[in-house]
Amino acid sequence: MPLEAGLLEILACPACHAPLREEGGELLCQGTECGLAYPVRDGIPVLLVDEARRPA
Repeated sequence: MPLEAGLLEILACPACHAPLREEGGELLCQGTECGLAYPVRDGIPVLLVDEARRPA
């Protein structure tokens, strides 16, 4: 389920505060240093650094 367009405009990476983009059921950090991927479960972003993964 895609997130609302307005929601992505206000969300930021909790680790580095860079913008996020939605891709493959996750929110990916756009920051060059961070690059964490946050899961979206049942349409709700889980923006916890402990739940994030480093994409390959």
